[in-house]
Amino acid sequence: MSRITSHTVRPLRRRAAVAVGGTVGGIALALGAPLMAGAHVSVTPDALAPGGHGVLTFSFAHGCGTSPTTALRITMPDGLASVAPTLDGDWSIQVERGDDGLVSAVTYTALTPVPTDLRGAVSMSVGLDEDTPNTLAFPVVQQCVDGATEWTQLAEDGEDPHELDAPAPVVTVADAGAAEHGDHADGDAHAAEAEADGGVVADPVGIALGAGGLVAGVAALVVAVLAYRRRA
Repeated sequence: MSRITSHTVRPLRRRAAVAVGGTVGGIALALGAPLMAGAHVSVTPDALAPGGHGVLTFSFAHGCGTSPTTALRITMPDGLASVAPTLDGDWSIQVERGDDGLVSAVTYTALTPVPTDLRGAVSMSVGLDEDTPNTLAFPVVQQCVDGATEWTQLAEDGEDPHELDAPAPVVTVADAGAAEHGDHADGDAHAAEAEADGGVVADPVGIALGAGGLVAGVAALVVAVLAYRRRA
């Protein structure tokens, strides 16, 4: 029977530590990659009926990298008949108006910066008219303690908005039947996109990368165990 000495134990311990580190790293990548890939500012609901009105909630669950969020400046699209920001004790509100007297932008400033691991949300009531276009984009500038992120990208024809790096929140204007159908279709295609959790989307690429890291970590652990048994 083979004799295990201090000279053989140390390498085995090092291999085990590397294997465990690889496994932990793979698990962290599996959990973290989808979150990093899918973080954005989202709007709920994402569909309204022509001529109707509703309360839009803009939410986020991240800052600018690791920097806390201090403000959100939301630009209003053409086609809104009215805008009324919701009074909130966590935010101060500044309203900008155009020459026509309509609200052109709303800035919500956090009384206390929102940490990157907490969800933040602001809301406003909007009214539509019969001439409102089919799509309403709300460009958002997210100000942070250090830096800022502009969520202003719009998908071109044939482009998947979920593949954009910094998409602007978009609301679809359609009759009740079409809006309901669109909600079901979008829910089937993007079931992981839940606005209630801050708009974090599980990106397929991120999931694949995370799964690969997890598999690599487990494989490293298996190799270390087999090596130990052979030496024993």
